[in-house]
Amino acid sequence: MLSSLLEVNIGDIFVNLYNDMGFVNGTWQNYVMLLISFILMYLAIVKKFEPLLLLPIAFGMFLINLPGAQDVLWGTYPEGSHAYEDVENRGLLWYLYFGVDKVIYPPLIFLGIGCMTDFGPLIANPKSMLIGAGAQLGIFIAFMLAVLLGFSVAEAASIAIIGGADGPTAIYVTNQLAADFLPMIAIAAYSYMALIPIIQKPIMRHLTTEKERKIRMKQLRKVSKIEKIVFPLVVTLVVGIILPSSLALLGMLMLGNLFRESGVVERLSSQAQNGLMNTITIFLGVSVGCKAQGEIFLSIQTLYIIGLGLLAFIGGTIGGLLVAKIMCKLSGGKINPLIGSAGVSAVPMAARISEDVGREYDPQNHLLMHAMGPNVAGVIGSAIAAGILLACFGGYVDGTAATAAVSSIIA
Repeated sequence: MLSSLLEVNIGDIFVNLYNDMGFVNGTWQNYVMLLISFILMYLAIVKKFEPLLLLPIAFGMFLINLPGAQDVLWGTYPEGSHAYEDVENRGLLWYLYFGVDKVIYPPLIFLGIGCMTDFGPLIANPKSMLIGAGAQLGIFIAFMLAVLLGFSVAEAASIAIIGGADGPTAIYVTNQLAADFLPMIAIAAYSYMALIPIIQKPIMRHLTTEKERKIRMKQLRKVSKIEKIVFPLVVTLVVGIILPSSLALLGMLMLGNLFRESGVVERLSSQAQNGLMNTITIFLGVSVGCKAQGEIFLSIQTLYIIGLGLLAFIGGTIGGLLVAKIMCKLSGGKINPLIGSAGVSAVPMAARISEDVGREYDPQNHLLMHAMGPNVAGVIGSAIAAGILLACFGGYVDGTAATAAVSSIIA
């Protein structure tokens, strides 16, 4: 044993230790991403902007950009590639990211959302579906702009889905159409969801008059238990027959809602919306954040994606407000247009913003339940929009012919 120690070159030990230190292999991109991760953690912890997902995403970004961390966390395969034949070299994140790679996490999150969501306001006022549909306008505006900027149709569809204001849906679509853009799109989607109060309120005030903002709406009718049980079945049946591509998300959403409304599986409903959803949220957030490696994330494409995502989100808000204003006119002033901004999928934050802005002008005006109708319609609408994008462009992930055709049509 002593002879073995004597054979060791002390100098080589320190050289090896030095070469293994992170700062030796670090790049400027790593340090910029570390700074960005600190900013996102500040927004999550101090400002409480969508902390449940923004915090694990930010910490995942922080972890993977520590110099030398990639081989430790992903394994020795480049960017955590999936070499199934050799399990010994897989890192922790390889296993966590498997749920993203095989699009397992987003549908499971939709299962939890379904268990937490009351579709009663939408059932009581089915016209809310029109607002939810109108709020998908931003998706198609961003899609056309992305194609004009040179993105392929598959990439443009992934960028555009940010306008649905639904993080799991954005991840679900992007991983199938443009997996390389996943960290940029996921972070943009969740960041804009977190910034809903800042983004939506000025738009709401500019597109509505003070008189419209003070409109008081009649109390919604009471929805029976039978209606609430039948609703998820009918929606799944109709949408599933017309657009099967949306069933992974929509089906899980409606299954969760059926758990909630049936009243016979409280344990399953509680587990889906608490333990299961919290676990999946951690895995999803850290996995997505750990794909935001500086060398990949810091590019001109990222700036385009962030800008187009913001336009998509703004377009969705405007689309919902415009539909609500039209409905206000047609109803003789019985519908407050502020509920239109809730047509985006961010539940229930967008509905709360409608309530907040309404009460700024009339403290006794309660719009929350009325806004929940368009809000849950937006969840359904974003899942349907995702199905449409996957059905239309899923076959063009690597192709250019469709991109050229769409570009010529838009031009």
